[in-house]
Amino acid sequence: MYLVCGEALFDFFAPANCNGQGNQVDFKALAGGSPFNVAVGLRRLGVETALFAGLSTDYLGRRLKQVLADEGVSDRYQLDVDAPTTLAMVALDASGSPAYSFRGEGCADRQLQPHHIPELGPEVRGIHVGSFSLVVQPIADTLLALVKRESGHRLISLDPNVRLNPEPDIEVWRQRINQLIPYADVIKVSDEDLELLYPEQDPQQIARSWLSQRCQLVFLTQGAQGVQVFSRAHGQWSVAAQPVKVADTVGAGDTFQAALIAWLTEQGLDSIDGLQQLSKSGIDALLDFATRAAALTCSKTGPDLPYRQQLL
Repeated sequence: MYLVCGEALFDFFAPANCNGQGNQVDFKALAGGSPFNVAVGLRRLGVETALFAGLSTDYLGRRLKQVLADEGVSDRYQLDVDAPTTLAMVALDASGSPAYSFRGEGCADRQLQPHHIPELGPEVRGIHVGSFSLVVQPIADTLLALVKRESGHRLISLDPNVRLNPEPDIEVWRQRINQLIPYADVIKVSDEDLELLYPEQDPQQIARSWLSQRCQLVFLTQGAQGVQVFSRAHGQWSVAAQPVKVADTVGAGDTFQAALIAWLTEQGLDSIDGLQQLSKSGIDALLDFATRAAALTCSKTGPDLPYRQQLL
């Protein structure tokens, strides 16, 4: 089982071209949040998964809980919270790129406290953390404490997935990511995230500095430009993106993350020792799987992550 930690919310999508009346906006609401998407994506790819999250007792929170149940995500580490569900307002431009605006202050997914951290059994092979749950309190300190406790015992994966709407101070993000890096075994980061976190610094130097700590693999995703991989054992190289007609890019990074973990699990390499045994050809196979999965998500509107049978 993989334990994914962080926010669960509803994305409210507004179309790029709205032809309705000036006082009317047509929204389409979809369950989401980066950790929520990764948990669902892992389950769709055949991995036993649980979500460590606070879920609201309001109508939308119950819908999130039902979606997770329908997808087969374990509710073992979910906490019912009497606070509203976070809303993310998503406006798509003509190219399908999203712009986010969050309504989340005091909401349920932020309310995990350190005393909520569960004891984990041997069935939990790894932990994934990422997105704005890393920097909004009190969940931010809760997840840092969990990662510190479990690093070295289970595979730890990290995706910064910077979102400035929930926390606009990039220094808060920078300090927290710097605190988490020493505990992570695998890091996936986008070129946009690195530009926000470390402007005018060489991404390759940043990735190599992460490899000098605990991390074994860094994946730098670059949208249509593909992926750069940095391996402590095998060096650095690039892989092209899969060709696709893009509907939008929402959920593509989460799909890549879920596929990365799922591939390691399928190969029996979802452990610290397994990661150290991974060959260069194995990393190429992992990247082929993850980029194909991300391309499928880009071909559809919203974070509609693929199922395993679609990637055969």
